[in-house]
Amino acid sequence: MPNHLGDASSPYLLQHAADPVDWYPWGTEAFDQARRLDLPVLVSVGYASCHWCHVMALESFSDPEVAEVINRYFVAIKVDREEMPEVDSSLMQATLALTGSGGWPNTVFCTTDAQPFFAGSYFPPVARGGQPGFTDVLTALGQAWQERRGEVVEQAATITSQLAASSVALTAGGPAAGTPMPPAQDLLDAVSADYDIVNGGFGGPTKFPNATLIDALLVKGDPTSLDIAQNTCEHLVRGGIFDQVGGGFHRYSTDSQWIIPHFEKMLCDNALLLGTMARCWRRTADHDADRRELYSHAVRRTIGWLEREMTTDEGLFAASLDADSDDLAGHSSEGAYYLWSPDLLVDALGRQEADWLRPLLHIDAAGNFEEGLSTLQMRGRLHWERINEDLDALLELRQVRPAPARDDKVITAWNAMAIDSLVEAGMILREWGWVERAVGLAEGLWAAHWRGGQLLRTSLHGIVGAPAVAEDHAHLGLALAGLAGATGQQIWLERAVTVLEAAVERFSAADGSFLDAEPSELLPAPSHQLTDDACPSVTATMVKALRRVALMAERPDLMERADRASSALEPVVAAAPRYGGWALADHLVRDEARRGLKPATVVVVEEAAAPGELAAAAWRMAPSGTALLRGRQGTEGFGGWFAERGDAAGPTAYVCRGTVCFEPVTDYLELKDPLWRRV
Repeated sequence: MPNHLGDASSPYLLQHAADPVDWYPWGTEAFDQARRLDLPVLVSVGYASCHWCHVMALESFSDPEVAEVINRYFVAIKVDREEMPEVDSSLMQATLALTGSGGWPNTVFCTTDAQPFFAGSYFPPVARGGQPGFTDVLTALGQAWQERRGEVVEQAATITSQLAASSVALTAGGPAAGTPMPPAQDLLDAVSADYDIVNGGFGGPTKFPNATLIDALLVKGDPTSLDIAQNTCEHLVRGGIFDQVGGGFHRYSTDSQWIIPHFEKMLCDNALLLGTMARCWRRTADHDADRRELYSHAVRRTIGWLEREMTTDEGLFAASLDADSDDLAGHSSEGAYYLWSPDLLVDALGRQEADWLRPLLHIDAAGNFEEGLSTLQMRGRLHWERINEDLDALLELRQVRPAPARDDKVITAWNAMAIDSLVEAGMILREWGWVERAVGLAEGLWAAHWRGGQLLRTSLHGIVGAPAVAEDHAHLGLALAGLAGATGQQIWLERAVTVLEAAVERFSAADGSFLDAEPSELLPAPSHQLTDDACPSVTATMVKALRRVALMAERPDLMERADRASSALEPVVAAAPRYGGWALADHLVRDEARRGLKPATVVVVEEAAAPGELAAAAWRMAPSGTALLRGRQGTEGFGGWFAERGDAAGPTAYVCRGTVCFEPVTDYLELKDPLWRRV
């Protein structure tokens, strides 16, 4: 039976277009069909690089016998969580409420009115390991719909009512709304209580990199918070979670020591970590050269990976790489592309060089993974020129291996994260080519995803995909403003204002925060998440973007809107600072403002296209929350920031904090004082 996914713009949905399951994409057509046939709805949510999604697809969705049971009892819907994050978030709320845990694939059973009544994650085809078999679940639920309809509908109504009530409470600010915020130091102490002092990072044994929390720890620069951030970044770069050969970070670590990752690689994770590593570099003293070199190494190899392996034919960045790939025997297995043994090192480098490199990469005959294979870790003091030559040789050999599949879907928010991080890394590390790459990326993204005055979330090989959600507006506004500041090109600031004003109009919630997407009658509860997930919350990102644009464009109305949204995040920061990194960072910046260090606007006037020493110093030394601008004398489109400000004595920096503007500076060695002077 042909299904309805053949015209999808999602590679994940296209992977299921040949399934014997009669899949529909998410939308009214599927629910209309369910009402016509009087069948409940099975919704399966996943994404292209999801390992267990592949397993369930192979075991169940490609099996004609399982498909026959699905098609008999249900109307089936496939959802790409990356294409429709609001659907994923809403249905995940139902799964968490019903089971207490979540994950992907997310398997949710709904009434014809889209009300969930049963949910789970991965189901094996037959019962094993304490889990019921998928066909047994399907049959039991299908028969319950036919024979005990009233019970099913009543349960679904109860669940939906509870989800709606939770959403209303959240929108109202929750039970903690209005309570005093703890002192900043108490919040930092709460974060450090979960810190792994030995291995870096937080919690465990499963660990995520948590880029936004590291960003928050870099705000104040106090010794304890700074050490936590630097130590965590060092362990990330040295660990097996970082692809030492090709660059880029894997999704998360399955152990507390960052040795064995879950091997999928996501653009969103790497785009965020790219900026975090650059910010950690700038917060590290010159005399700590070893750590600085580690962070720079991570930035450079990650950018190399993005250009080499993630660039689509359209010049944009693809969404992800699978965790799985074929090994040399042709069997698909997780991590096969990234693993090494002593013998494989010898094959690539020769005996003498392999013997030198092996202890630095922590490889032995036993291996740390399976069948004597190992992930690579960086250990000890590193001779960077030599080790990079060896890693390049390993990369050349690895490229003949079967590569993991790539999800070529282009996501606006994730490409925008990459633009913002490329700009920041390029300015901090004085690699103007990275900023120029960000310009090209922004031009391509705008051309592909801004259609008729509306923003798209996704496209596939130039084919229009899903409409944008709030995350796309927030990250694009943030990135375009940063690009405007680095290049002095007003068009990027104008576009940043356009997308952020649209977001304020479409996604504002009653409490001042932002909904993840506009409400839909098909969703059991609005998607409105104020804590961070793998990416920062929409509201925290909007706060950051609105503040940047407000300073650069001299728009106090946008600053006031950011203040309202930031206040809505206070209960999250107070209750769980570890799970609201950028929200915590904004609170810490505001705490500094109350102490006289209000966010500043820095204008560097210089004629050269590429930034000089003064601009580099501004990007390296400015406190968090600073709006940074550079451009030629007379540059227009940035409020009045360039008015009557010149560079008669050469490149000149002007620093204004609130209503106070300090004396202009032409020597980068003298710039630190006005950047950090309290008023």
